Amino acid sequence: MATETHGAEHAAQSVSACVDSHGSALGMPQLCSEWIPNQVIWLVITLVVIFFVLSRIALPRIASVLAERQGTITNDIAAAEELKRKALEAEAAYDKALADAKAEAQAISQKTRDEIKAELDAALAKADEQIAAKAAESEAAINEIRASAVDAVEEVAKDTAAAIVTALGGKADAKAIASAVASRVKG
Repeated sequence: MATETHGAEHAAQSVSACVDSHGSALGMPQLCSEWIPNQVIWLVITLVVIFFVLSRIALPRIASVLAERQGTITNDIAAAEELKRKALEAEAAYDKALADAKAEAQAISQKTRDEIKAELDAALAKADEQIAAKAAESEAAINEIRASAVDAVEEVAKDTAAAIVTALGGKADAKAIASAVASRVKG
């Protein structure tokens, strides 16, 4: 108990140093010069406790969250790079397939043009042959008509010459008329 009284007296003296004669405080109690050593000790204790709580509990948790976040970011970047590489490969394959398709379309188009040209050439050759055959037939028919026309002209000329000779009062000799008409037709 002696300690309690002595501690109480000391507290009373400390408080009395910062209190005026009417019992009211002389300004802020934190600035009382009697209390500063006690406040410094509690400040140091509080800072040490906060340091240990932060270093043992809070900072490791924050570090693990940051490490996990960094790992996730690294994995996401690696996955994005892989997807980008696959996209570039797919684009290259698409471009190659497109170029192959264009080349194949050109080849098919050229083949079709060649086939159509061959068919057209064959049709033209067949048509030329038919036209040549018709022209030969027509030539033969024309030559036949000319030959028959010459014969018919000679016949008509002989008949006309005989009729003229008879009309003029003479007797028509068929051999003489035929030789006269033949010499005139020859030129």
